[in-house]
Amino acid sequence: MVWLGGLIVILTFVAIIKRYETRMVLFLSGVLMALLSQQPWAAFAAFQKAMVNGGLVPVISTVMGFAFVMKYTKCDAHLVHLLAAPLTKARAVLIPGAVLVTFLINIALPSAAGCAAAVGAILIPTLMGAGVHPAIAASAVLAGTWGSAFNPGNMHNPYIAKLANISDPMVVIGGHTTAALAGMVVVAVVLTAVAMLRKEDRGYEGAALAVGGVDDFKVNIVKAIVPVVPLLMLVAGSLGKLVPSVPAFKLIHAFTVPEAMIIGVFLGFLVNLRTATSQDTSKQFFAGMGEAYASVIGIIIGAAVFNEGMKLIGLTGALIDFMKHSESIAKIAATFGPFIVAVLSGSGDAATLAFNGAITPHAKQFGFDILPMGSTAFLTGALGRSMSPVAGAAIVCAGLAGINPMEITRRNWPAMVLAAIVVMFILL
Repeated sequence: MVWLGGLIVILTFVAIIKRYETRMVLFLSGVLMALLSQQPWAAFAAFQKAMVNGGLVPVISTVMGFAFVMKYTKCDAHLVHLLAAPLTKARAVLIPGAVLVTFLINIALPSAAGCAAAVGAILIPTLMGAGVHPAIAASAVLAGTWGSAFNPGNMHNPYIAKLANISDPMVVIGGHTTAALAGMVVVAVVLTAVAMLRKEDRGYEGAALAVGGVDDFKVNIVKAIVPVVPLLMLVAGSLGKLVPSVPAFKLIHAFTVPEAMIIGVFLGFLVNLRTATSQDTSKQFFAGMGEAYASVIGIIIGAAVFNEGMKLIGLTGALIDFMKHSESIAKIAATFGPFIVAVLSGSGDAATLAFNGAITPHAKQFGFDILPMGSTAFLTGALGRSMSPVAGAAIVCAGLAGINPMEITRRNWPAMVLAAIVVMFILL
């Protein structure tokens, strides 16, 4: 039965790579494996349990609702322009600066495609107008769309925290901060080097600086700050756990993610009283929550059924036994399993959730802790997606630059591969 389960898993990822609906594929594969193991109702029990997961649903839903409100109130646009404006005055840091700016904005606006659209519409024409080749301009923005690794509402942070029996996703973020920052530096430096070697960092004359670009937008500092306020609240509230040696930090209220996001929604409404109505703000918030359940939590539910099927058919146990015999095999699997599937499918979520749901809970049997193994799969899956030509964010960036998405992949694959290796060595 194990070999049959392995075949189903392979066909599952082939279907995802071929762009079949991810949630449907994961769910049907899990149910099929449960049927073959003569325990079909266990798959439905896993479905129901994931639907009401108290550690994930409120977090992810409120983050997405907050993001919708930030877009409605245009606070996200003010943040993007605030961070992008300095780049026009510092040519030497245009490419690495674009990566960093996108990375920082993606923390507050965790949707990769949404961040690519918001940032790319400004930075890609700006870089092209400064003489940067369109493919490098698009690559720089796409290369920064994994900054959401620092957002506690990103589905993987609370998911990994739950696996490790930790209530605060900020602890997960604290654990992979060094690896993520090192990976970001590697990405920015290597992509800049690629641009210089290809002589695409200057001299392009095919586009002028976009009319109505960075310089013509009047930034409201208050509105620009609103998107990052919930993140600052969460960091402040977690200082007591992250830095327990300072007693004063324990006096700060430990905000939950839903608390911080709802307060952020109120702030977004208050700073836009002239243009935003309470009714429309409320509608946007709940529309975002609904979108979170449909698009993000739906994948988690499908992955839960898939993981249950793998366990029932005996595949999970077989994989664990196989990886027990070599620590290096576990390292490579946690790093390049999610990475490769993300490159091919355009999504790091399905592969990362499948790996973390099936393998990461048994990390100690391979000589690792749950947090570093889970974070390795998370970060490398995000890096793989950030070089995939079929990722939504890549298609957005390519469209804004007027190029084929494969042109982006050709330029940023060295940065992503090296960053994945760096993440692996730091965390595992």
